[in-house]
Amino acid sequence: MPEGDTITRAARNLQAVLAGHRLVRFEAPRMVGRPPRPGTTVLSVEARGKHLLVHFSDGRALHTHMRMTGSWHLYRGDEPWRRPHARASVVLEVEDGTVAVCFSAPTVELMDPGRTLRRTVLDALGPDLCRADVDLDDANRRLARLEPSTEIGVALLDQRVAAGIGNVYKSEVCFACRVDPGRRLAELDDATRRELLETAAKLLQANLDSPRRTTVPGGLAVYGRAGAACRRCGTTIRRRRQGDQARSTYWCPTCQPRGR
Repeated sequence: MPEGDTITRAARNLQAVLAGHRLVRFEAPRMVGRPPRPGTTVLSVEARGKHLLVHFSDGRALHTHMRMTGSWHLYRGDEPWRRPHARASVVLEVEDGTVAVCFSAPTVELMDPGRTLRRTVLDALGPDLCRADVDLDDANRRLARLEPSTEIGVALLDQRVAAGIGNVYKSEVCFACRVDPGRRLAELDDATRRELLETAAKLLQANLDSPRRTTVPGGLAVYGRAGAACRRCGTTIRRRRQGDQARSTYWCPTCQPRGR
């Protein structure tokens, strides 16, 4: 699943080539509702955590969420697409020939001021950790309001606490802070909770300008490295499923002992 840094980069790329231009084509085969008319101007593109919004001059916004399968691509004119046309969830073409294609996105919808169903989902999001002005105090308060028995590895994925953390950063942040991802919120003091959120923001923002995600010299510390040696101490990295959705979590049992 694309995480906050990936969606922020996508929004920046789309903003650079779409904002201020008029639509000549809008296709969304499985979307319900009237599409923007040709001539409608793209006002702006923004990321909110893992959600991406394209704002139009008719007052509406295209909302996409990638989940495990989606991605945005940019093309010029007749340039060949890197994925099959049948997998295109959205096609936006503007007057200068730029074509933006969203492939395989499970969530594609138009939002307007009169429809609030999805807006409530976005309004519930916690502070976006990819933003330089992120309110970490608010995120920490939201974290403290979760059920105390919640494991921290599960809590960090809760987008109502802080938006942008996915499976990769969940594991990497816990490693960086030497916290076992299975520790429950009730076992962590306020300073440790704050440190986890600060570290998440730092790592996400450090990766906004590079498509190759790096959290430690050489790449990633633990994510995707089950069975490999810890880069810090040499202990074998472990992996287990965590939470109701059985998401993969990676950690070093030496660097992240159960009591920390």
